[in-house]
Amino acid sequence: QVRLVESGGGSVQAGGSLRLSCVVSEYKWSRFCMAWFRQAPGKQREGIAISRNFRAPSYSDSVKDRFTISEDAAKGTVYLEMNNLKPEDTAMYYCAADHKYCGDSPNFRYWGQGTQVTVAS
Repeated sequence: QVRLVESGGGSVQAGGSLRLSCVVSEYKWSRFCMAWFRQAPGKQREGIAISRNFRAPSYSDSVKDRFTISEDAAKGTVYLEMNNLKPEDTAMYYCAADHKYCGDSPNFRYWGQGTQVTVAS
């Protein structure tokens, strides 16, 4: 059973930065597509960053040029570096993994429990 555990969320002022981490059990870089999603109250879960094996990562327009997804295979960890945070970035952030699916819809098989990010104006 693959387990994902996120950490690193918190409260920051607009313009600040945070780095989220996702530790993946049984992590093997070449076997997984990894992604970060977020969900604000009353809104659908949104795919914001996808790490595609052997391909450049992709980002939603809402976070492009501000967020960066990366992986440390030795630590079995996926990161989301978030810069220039805005109040509209406030949401629960989730890490997701799948052996096959690698798109921006919430169809991933494995999910973490989420970590809250709150950005004050």
